Amino acid sequence: MLKKGLLFTCFILLMVCSSALAGKSDPLFINLTSEDGHRSLMALGFGKAQMERGHSLTVWMNDKAVMMASAKNKAQFREQQELIAEIIAKGAQVLVCPFCSKTFGVNEADLIQGTRMGNPETTGEALFQDNTKTLSW
Repeated sequence: MLKKGLLFTCFILLMVCSSALAGKSDPLFINLTSEDGHRSLMALGFGKAQMERGHSLTVWMNDKAVMMASAKNKAQFREQQELIAEIIAKGAQVLVCPFCSKTFGVNEADLIQGTRMGNPETTGEALFQDNTKTLSW
């Protein structure tokens, strides 16, 4: 009886642990809320590094992070915008929250090239894709 209990416990632990491991190509969804220089560069740099390892990448810019997506803010966010352009060129999807954009005065016409306003369909498709892993900054 003890042997069966131990075997069952090992089986459950294996199931739980294996579902938490990232596969070699699992998609990554980064929820970026901050316009802080260090935090935003960490998020974008981490995403870029994971793309280089074979993971597809979606960056969801919301809250104050939407200000980095505006061409009008190039002087303030030059480094972030260069990194955004680089990851988009390599296939990343960068979505911008429309509600947050309105709140912080970012117009769709002002978005830097390659970024686009998100919507429930586009954002949900990226977020709920099978095996997607998420991180927030």
